[in-house]
Amino acid sequence: MNQIISELIKNNDVCVLATVAGAMPHCSLMSYVATEDGRKIYMVTHKNTKKFKNLEVNPEVSLLIDSREMDRGEKRHRAKALTVTGTYEKVKDEPKQGEIRRRLLDRHPHLKDFIEDPQAQFIIIRVRAFQLLEGIADAYFEEVY
Repeated sequence: MNQIISELIKNNDVCVLATVAGAMPHCSLMSYVATEDGRKIYMVTHKNTKKFKNLEVNPEVSLLIDSREMDRGEKRHRAKALTVTGTYEKVKDEPKQGEIRRRLLDRHPHLKDFIEDPQAQFIIIRVRAFQLLEGIADAYFEEVY
């Protein structure tokens, strides 16, 4: 995996999740953790949300992870944006739920009450491709197999 892609994923912990149902896109700001290789991204939502309903209908998603917080003002020309294309998977296995719960709480302890709610549903995004934009026009694409 490209080093800049790896660093963007590891150095951030919030992304924008884009889902679609019918012809209507929907974006959600989400906390996340990723596997060491960056091929899976874990999140949590509640079952009664629009994003979860969209995921159940159409598992194809896009994520945006970027450096806008670090590259402000005069550094804006160095901003990076990573578009992640992937597929949603519901977590059904109890040991996997426990692992994701632990990893999310390690990185996002403020989510404890949210995660402990009976409506909480863990999400896995299996990454299929990355598109990295550095600055205004320097783009790089990488498929994940």
